[in-house]
Amino acid sequence: MIELNVVNEKPPRIKKPDWLRVKLPTGENYRHVRNLVDDFQLHTICESGNCPNMGECWGAGTATFMILGNVCTRSCGFCAVKTGLPTELDWDEPVRVANAIKLMQVKHAVITSVNRDELKDGGAGIWAATVNAVREIAPGVTMETLIPDFKGNMESVDAMIEVAPEVVSHNMETISRLYRRVRPQAKYERSLGVIKRLKAGGIRTKSGIMVGLGERKEEVFKVMDDLRDAGCDVITIGQYLQPTRNHLEVLEWIHPDIFKEYETVGSEKGFRHVESGPLVRSSYHAEKHLK
Repeated sequence: MIELNVVNEKPPRIKKPDWLRVKLPTGENYRHVRNLVDDFQLHTICESGNCPNMGECWGAGTATFMILGNVCTRSCGFCAVKTGLPTELDWDEPVRVANAIKLMQVKHAVITSVNRDELKDGGAGIWAATVNAVREIAPGVTMETLIPDFKGNMESVDAMIEVAPEVVSHNMETISRLYRRVRPQAKYERSLGVIKRLKAGGIRTKSGIMVGLGERKEEVFKVMDDLRDAGCDVITIGQYLQPTRNHLEVLEWIHPDIFKEYETVGSEKGFRHVESGPLVRSSYHAEKHLK
């Protein structure tokens, strides 16, 4: 009898290419932002999401604030934010965020949030209160709000239309075929519906996707077409980076030339602005998306 020794080992990870270079967080501005975040007991997607641009952005005095706590009710395969059941709703958070934005003296603030699917409104009340608090405490500051899908609750989307931030973003994250693996609790058409509703309400809209998860070029182009049909004005495209060994693996490192091609194609399809590159994230250079 012949015995077969079968070894079930994962193939070795593909090596990170030379064009992916992340700046380490250093400098006086970085320490200033670090202190503000700590003093006001705030959360940032820069930290919770292991953003590769944290050193660059915080060094420039900017950060993307994350409201509604730092525990998400969803378990997306790409995201480093903690998953679980949040324990409370902090109604003092909007004022703390607004005060931090005022002290940072930024002209354009970016705010995002975790998903709070256990709430009837998905957290839209805190969202609206945050936008209003920033307007009151830091008048003149423009805002981009990166919102969840609120489980398709269009009354919650309408609450964002009512307070009317200068830009409202909702990320598609990936192509339709990969949704079940990448965003198991989200729906492709539902996310498109959020963009469509925002645009119908007169909002400047924005979305973002990651590449390197096994998508094909034509599938990326299809997302672009679907977003344009929904009324999306701005798109960001960046390389997926695996935050921990428990998350989805990178299947391909996309060459900068391909990102340049996506930028060209996106412009040809009618997006008002396309931000495309290996280290691009939703809030990267967000101030440019107002022009």
